[in-house]
Amino acid sequence: MMTKSIPHFGALGAALLFAAGAAWAEPSVVPTGVTRYDPAKAYGTYVLFCGADNHTHLIDMDGNEVHRWTEKGLPSVAIDPALVDGAKGHLLVQTSQAPGGGTEKIPGVAAIFGDATVGEVDWNDHVVWNWGPANGTPARQHHDIRRLPNGNTLILYNRIVSLPGFKAPKQLDDAVEEVTPGGKVVWNWAIGDHLNELGFTPAELVLLKSSLNADYLHINNMTPVGANKWFDGGDQRFNPDNVLIDSRNGNFIIIIDRATGHVVWRLGPDYPPLTVSYSWRPQTVPRPVDQLSGQHDAHLIEAGLPGAGDLLVFDNQGEAGYPAVPLAATGGSRVLEIDPERKQIVWEYTAANSHQAPWGFASSFISSARRLPNGNTLIDEGMDGRFFQVTPAGEIVWEYVSPFKGPYLSNDLTSNWVYRAQPVPYDWVPAGTPHAEKPITTP
Repeated sequence: MMTKSIPHFGALGAALLFAAGAAWAEPSVVPTGVTRYDPAKAYGTYVLFCGADNHTHLIDMDGNEVHRWTEKGLPSVAIDPALVDGAKGHLLVQTSQAPGGGTEKIPGVAAIFGDATVGEVDWNDHVVWNWGPANGTPARQHHDIRRLPNGNTLILYNRIVSLPGFKAPKQLDDAVEEVTPGGKVVWNWAIGDHLNELGFTPAELVLLKSSLNADYLHINNMTPVGANKWFDGGDQRFNPDNVLIDSRNGNFIIIIDRATGHVVWRLGPDYPPLTVSYSWRPQTVPRPVDQLSGQHDAHLIEAGLPGAGDLLVFDNQGEAGYPAVPLAATGGSRVLEIDPERKQIVWEYTAANSHQAPWGFASSFISSARRLPNGNTLIDEGMDGRFFQVTPAGEIVWEYVSPFKGPYLSNDLTSNWVYRAQPVPYDWVPAGTPHAEKPITTP
């Protein structure tokens, strides 16, 4: 496949990207590639992501693109080789699109989530498994897809329905399905069937059902709970087979019991307000969880990693909620590590932890955060296509800006946005795949 070097800021002739203006304001010309790298403090890893060019990229710590797949993903997800008989470099992606078959069937809704099929591709970009509904409707997978230990695949998708009591004539109702390798759906769950389990007050439910936004809850994350200390200690809510999802528009995170379909754990949608000073100085932890808004990528930190079992979430602080929560005019985003039993913040990252103004780290939509084996956290500030590693103390020890541009919503608007960035270990790839770890000094 393709192997090419992406120039970085520390090299002669640094690459420059004429970037479209993102939220907040940014220069018309920005550096791309790796802008800083301290190998002594950063954790060495590949990073996998789907670029705005609608291709999937694998980069090393020096920003070299070591591999590319032609398919896109929302997101592209690396499959653990243990789940595919030891095969290296396999992904879950969107394998085909369905023009005219997506969400534009609802008047006034943009043509998104219209993929016809999803599937698994190997290192050589060959499709080795492919799935789409047998009735000919598009798969409409969005925001997440996961391979399970039993070989089945868990898919987050939306169905177009009319829910009783809603003002809008049709809704994008988010749902999760488990599909066997043979294409049989063996489990299905839809959030529209569980509205009274989400923690909304009667008044908030009235607001939700009065919304004219067809994508009324916008579930942007779905993952199996996975092995964790809470379940090992007897808390059945955290059964590894249960499913965790979060709602961007509803400001909540929930765990779904696979056996009953009921919500057995919940964070939000109502929280204590943020302390006024959070925007410009680090706060004391632990402390009770305060106002999340428009969050993404909620998941329990994987067993064996620092903070294992805690909930890690990218708190965008983007406009969301029923009613919409007040946001600080000069605020930014946060990454929070939360004890899910005590519902306390035990670690957080804001721009203030890196001695920057609060808006120095801000992404009002998309984005992700993943814990690394040395205790660092890989953060995707998705709106600007910027990935960086921070130490527990908040020092930025690696930073990369995606050079891959593409259309945003229409062909006359461009961006380098990245929905999610996934750290991938060096042994995930076939033997002989290169990687570089050359220090880069920031001017």
